[in-house]
Amino acid sequence: MVTGAGRGLGKEIARLLAQRGYQVLLTDIDSTAVADAAAEISGTATSMAVDVRDNAQVTAARDAIVRAAGRLDVWVNNAGVLVTGPAWEQSADQRRLMVEVNALGTINGTVAAIEGMRGHGGHIVNVVSLAGLTAVPGEAVYAGSKHAAIGFSLSTLADLRLAGIEDIDISCVCPDGIWTPMLHDKLDDPSSALSFSGKLLQPDEVVAAVSKVLDKPRPVTTIPTWRGLQARLADLFPRLGLRAAPIAVAHGRRTQRRLLRKAESRQPR
Repeated sequence: MVTGAGRGLGKEIARLLAQRGYQVLLTDIDSTAVADAAAEISGTATSMAVDVRDNAQVTAARDAIVRAAGRLDVWVNNAGVLVTGPAWEQSADQRRLMVEVNALGTINGTVAAIEGMRGHGGHIVNVVSLAGLTAVPGEAVYAGSKHAAIGFSLSTLADLRLAGIEDIDISCVCPDGIWTPMLHDKLDDPSSALSFSGKLLQPDEVVAAVSKVLDKPRPVTTIPTWRGLQARLADLFPRLGLRAAPIAVAHGRRTQRRLLRKAESRQPR
């Protein structure tokens, strides 16, 4: 089961699972995109329109894959949305959307997966972000929602172990900015500069990390590792992080302008 699988990273993770021999259910709020993605992957991949904010839809998807495959082994919470800008410049609906999709969606999916894995075990992979580990100017609400996702995931993993449940794992995969449609549209957006302050990842790099986590579960995996250390350092020393933020933002803006020029040069004249 993969949420947010209509395009980008989610679709590629679903492809990985299909290649590993899993019967995969791709879900997305965009019914057309997710149906096309499942058809492209082919094999035993199927699709279902699901809004991860709606717990009833999430549990219905869980029940559907259990009926089709006989059991639930892997669940990937990948669905996410990003709206940039200071929190006070965003509408209440925009703030609510990010919190509900990024945090509540992860909660709904994780709980549904645990209920479907009881008795035989399984692995829940929550695709989060480096924004869940540190402050991200220009993406405050997004970062807050991702902090919530990590906090929930690690706390729930601890709850499982305290309850004596050792055969269900929860892993958080926290990538830097990924060159997917989510960032394609942010090249001329100054508020998203920090997402461009590192080396933009390709989806296949994150898929490779997910593949490793599936083989050897880890509570938190950062991609790349050095950016994860950088994020944790900024979180450990917030004053240092605040002083370094303008430098990182300026570097991100330069990267945005360079990529924007490259994109414009490729457009037909």
